[in-house]
Amino acid sequence: MARLFLLLSAFAGFTGVALGAFAAHGLKSRLSPEYLAVFQTGTHYQLIHALALFGVALLSLHAPGRLLNLAGGCFALGILLFSGSLYLLTLSGIGKLGIITPFGGLAFLAGWLCLGLSAWNLTAR
Repeated sequence: MARLFLLLSAFAGFTGVALGAFAAHGLKSRLSPEYLAVFQTGTHYQLIHALALFGVALLSLHAPGRLLNLAGGCFALGILLFSGSLYLLTLSGIGKLGIITPFGGLAFLAGWLCLGLSAWNLTAR
């Protein structure tokens, strides 16, 4: 799983930087300041969770486990749902896409919970 999480981390980091630059340079004149801020929130959370995926990958090399795998999966799902819905919302103008965003936030929270539980179990070993 370490390889998968490293690949997902690299992909999320690369696309997060690319989308952030795209927003700053290509969308600045096309989006309202409010929508630009929403897009940048998507890139911000994507980049944070790209690093979280990197951490999960490294940890899984030393202490693999179901909770750690679940944490990585939740982080990846969170990026897709949270950041992805914000990107689509701002680029399409379809406000109903915002209904998806909280599910991505819940996936992020579940990922952090699983990571914390995984860490808790490390001290018990």
